[in-house]
Amino acid sequence: MIQFRQAGVCVFESALYQTTATVIDTPDLVLVVDPNWLPHEVQEIVSYVDSIKRGRPVYLLFTHSDYDHIIGWQAFPEAITIASEAFVQNPAKDKEVQQILTFDDKYYIKRNYPIQYPEIQVVIKKDEEFLSFGQTRIRFWLAPGHNADGLFALLEPLGIWIAGDYLSDVEFPFIYHSVEAYQSTLEKASKILSQARPKVLVPGHGSVCQEGPEMGERIIFSQQYLAAAVRHAQEKEVFDEEALLAAYDFPLGLRGIHLDNLNLITKSLHKS
Repeated sequence: MIQFRQAGVCVFESALYQTTATVIDTPDLVLVVDPNWLPHEVQEIVSYVDSIKRGRPVYLLFTHSDYDHIIGWQAFPEAITIASEAFVQNPAKDKEVQQILTFDDKYYIKRNYPIQYPEIQVVIKKDEEFLSFGQTRIRFWLAPGHNADGLFALLEPLGIWIAGDYLSDVEFPFIYHSVEAYQSTLEKASKILSQARPKVLVPGHGSVCQEGPEMGERIIFSQQYLAAAVRHAQEKEVFDEEALLAAYDFPLGLRGIHLDNLNLITKSLHKS
């Protein structure tokens, strides 16, 4: 379904995990971000893009390589793909593809396109790298932490901030890669907010945000969560898990993620 729409941007929301897929429409291009999940949901995005592109080039941005965010790649076979250098060098490409195949097999899902790991044509290698297309500019920042190959993107002059799996209102931070990298990425997020002043924040899961103060609150909450998790691992400070989970609508699945976060942080501290 369409969660959010205004001039220049349309955000689709999957029935699964409130996962977002974004289509940005400028005079110069159409940008599609992380098309997902179920076949009819991906087809809705394809149909929408076909209805608006009017001969403009279509670009396909992957915010990171988690399988739910790459699942719709081949539904846009002619799109020009964009992702981070770490995405291209991902040593677990086969694992991501297998997760898609396993998901589809488990739920008897058939797709009208092949399942493959995306081939990337435009590779982002550093912070503040940008692409320009006429009056449209896309600025990028590397965003590791959730996983190793995350990417922030800011569409100018529309002020649309694509955040990937960060700054969600339905999830606390999911740490699959590194808590230190995650903390550094949140510092970048603070700078983006204060310096670029985005007008719209689109997280990979959950609700679009249009208010600067709320964007700041999402950053601060993520920072506070990570700080509490690190203190728990370092100093055995009690983490009030029940209070954390009570703030969310879907606590059953989140409990396991929280425990995984604590285990990852504890293991990383023992290695250092």
